[in-house]
Amino acid sequence: MEPRNPWQALTRSRFPLGSWPWRGVGYLATGGIVGGLTCLVFLVLGVFSLFLVGLPLLLLSGPAVGGIERFRLRLVDLDPAPDPHRVPTAPGLVAWLRLRVGEQATWRELGYALLLATVLWPLDLVALAVGLGLPLALLSAPLQLAVDGHEAKVVKAYLVTSYPEAFAAALLGALLLVALAYPLAAVAGARAALARALLAPRDAEARDGAIGEVIASRARLVDAFEAERRRIERDLHDGAQQRLVALTMTLGLARLDAPPGPLADQLTKAHAEAGRVLTELRELIHGIHPQVLADYGLGAALADAADRSAVPVDTDVELPRLPASVESAGYFAGCEALANVGKHSGADRARLTARYEDGVLRIDVEDDGRGAADPSRGSGLTGLADRIAVLDGTLTIMSPPGGPTLLRVEIPCRSIPEGSASSSPRTASSSARGSSDS
Repeated sequence: MEPRNPWQALTRSRFPLGSWPWRGVGYLATGGIVGGLTCLVFLVLGVFSLFLVGLPLLLLSGPAVGGIERFRLRLVDLDPAPDPHRVPTAPGLVAWLRLRVGEQATWRELGYALLLATVLWPLDLVALAVGLGLPLALLSAPLQLAVDGHEAKVVKAYLVTSYPEAFAAALLGALLLVALAYPLAAVAGARAALARALLAPRDAEARDGAIGEVIASRARLVDAFEAERRRIERDLHDGAQQRLVALTMTLGLARLDAPPGPLADQLTKAHAEAGRVLTELRELIHGIHPQVLADYGLGAALADAADRSAVPVDTDVELPRLPASVESAGYFAGCEALANVGKHSGADRARLTARYEDGVLRIDVEDDGRGAADPSRGSGLTGLADRIAVLDGTLTIMSPPGGPTLLRVEIPCRSIPEGSASSSPRTASSSARGSSDS
């Protein structure tokens, strides 16, 4: 099996003849270069930090050095070091900075950068000087003697005055070059192991990152699903519904023009059936994505749903505009809760409260019914809970036998600035008696 790092390569008999010694040399040499430049940058930023100008750059230089070091690891470690940072959920520099400052990986990278700038790069150069510089200096003894003509001082200590002595020094240098390749590769492997330990993601961070990406992807799917719902609603409203209206009007006119008889009776039946289909289509469109939700927001949509409830509902709703996926989930949660109140609770009255406080949308639906609500009995609450969980929200049901029953939906989200959404009445507070025929 192909060695993946210097530690595995050291056990191979053909190690000196392979590429791993030179990989180690390249890693240590580039480490000296990167470390020296990092030291210089830190000195400059440290001076500017006295004026509070370079302090943010000094704090965030760690991720830059970490990215370079993870790339350099490929020289001596064939297993790539993944990026430990999460992808910001919102665009913009502020969101990126807020996320980076709060991550442990950022501070580990800063610590590694300081270690590299002060300790590691001089050690890299010392290892290169001993493991590579000394053998090469001995190997160059015949060349130095040929250039001088009389004598040559090898490594500033050994005086060579004849070619036999020069070739003997060169032979010693060749032997040292092979012998010192092992400790040099070991030093490179140790440096790479330290870099991986500090710069690669920890197991907990990898799990958190994976979970965060799953949540983000689920949220993107919800947004795409809501956009598709709105498209279907718009197509049905502007297409099929308008054609049905035209068909209904045409049948109505034909019924009026037809003489009494079997034909008029058939036209009357067709006109009535077209009217029923149109009514069902309108109810279907409203169930897909009600226009009031898109135009006026969740507060008005919940008030409208309470007006149409079969059980009288007291509403206390005060909400800003929220993201479309949150408004849709909150609306259908409220509708499902009110539908369950009408179908299963036996309640005489219900209350719907909706607030947005401390970055959390909270919707409470409470009734005075018999209680003992069980989501497993096919009330639709299980699927609703899954839909809310996609948005990192929770659905809680408190329903002791004998009542009352409280259904609470909580979804963390950010409100949309007033100018970013169509203006709408933000408060709807009423005591409405609904009817199943409304």
